[in-house]
Amino acid sequence: MLRTLRPWRVGALAGLALVAACGGEPTPSAPPAVPVRTITVTRQEVPNVIELPGRIEAVRSAEVRARSDGIVLRRLYEEGASVAAGTPLFEIDPRDYRAQVQSAEAALQRAIAAQQNAASIVTRYEPLIAERAVSAQEFDAAQSDLRQANAQVSEARAALDRARLQLSYTTVRAPIAGRASSAEVTEGALVSGAEGTLLTRVDQVSPVYAEFSVSSASVLDTFAQVRSGELAVPDLETIEVSLILENGEEYGPVGHLDFASPVVSPETGSQTLRARFANPQRLLAPGQFVRGRIRLGVRKDGMTVPARAVQFQGSQPQVSVMAEDGSVKARKVRLGALLGKDWIVNEGLKPGERVIVEGWAKLRPGQKATEAKGEAKAPAQGTARAGGA
Repeated sequence: MLRTLRPWRVGALAGLALVAACGGEPTPSAPPAVPVRTITVTRQEVPNVIELPGRIEAVRSAEVRARSDGIVLRRLYEEGASVAAGTPLFEIDPRDYRAQVQSAEAALQRAIAAQQNAASIVTRYEPLIAERAVSAQEFDAAQSDLRQANAQVSEARAALDRARLQLSYTTVRAPIAGRASSAEVTEGALVSGAEGTLLTRVDQVSPVYAEFSVSSASVLDTFAQVRSGELAVPDLETIEVSLILENGEEYGPVGHLDFASPVVSPETGSQTLRARFANPQRLLAPGQFVRGRIRLGVRKDGMTVPARAVQFQGSQPQVSVMAEDGSVKARKVRLGALLGKDWIVNEGLKPGERVIVEGWAKLRPGQKATEAKGEAKAPAQGTARAGGA
């Protein structure tokens, strides 16, 4: 029994017949090339910027310790406040030392009285010795007594000075200007001058040091680059250093290196670099972690690419390189510092290669690219602002 064919089935059968007549399925055409803009990588002079972890250290740090025995009566400063050199910090009970000063003053008065008496005897004997009214032995004894009296006066004055010095130690003062830490003792505590009881600390926080550790291998590589002429390094004091704080912000004042350790640490295999920074707003505190970007000379054969050309696959940076036939390959690179809007490329590219700056996001795997009309601007040098991978 024949069934009537519906119109859409008739059309489908006709299509299948047409494909069969042509010998099979049609071959899909290749996708059109994506217009992109590229720059040609060239060698040029770029700053050699290295990024190192570091820690802030006080230029001067003083432990304030007791120099006399006694009971702490008062704390005379506000903890955490800035103090000038000589500012009173603690008061130790001074009564015993005041009594010692008074005793030393009395001893000095006795010595002075004995000195004056001995001097008067010598004065009386001087005209009598010529008349032989006084024997030479008596006159020599009088002079000896005067010399002993003079020595006793000097000894009494020294004892008085020492007693006054001990009394002055009962007022504990800041040895340097800086920021005073919290007190290590409270009122009523017994402190010892012989043991040097720690009372507090004072740290000079403006200026401050930033200390960095660099591996010995990196130092050797730098020396080799300098000897080969690849890297030009200025004098140590002229090398600029910028800091990145823990919150990612860049610290305003720029510092300069002032010390490079000639000794390699046997524990870590690293050497210490130190930079000095102004700290007018007290943003840098001793013990604070920072990252330093050290502008260590100029690399004569460096390469840069625009930041918009760099793609990150996780933490791995890469760029898209276009060949002469338009094929595109992703190339992993090792970045240095960010110069304005351009990244320094330390590894991964060769001079003369074309890097896609605009349009790489539109490319699909296997798709070719073509140069769009107009040229992308070549990378320009700027000021190092960030570190690379």
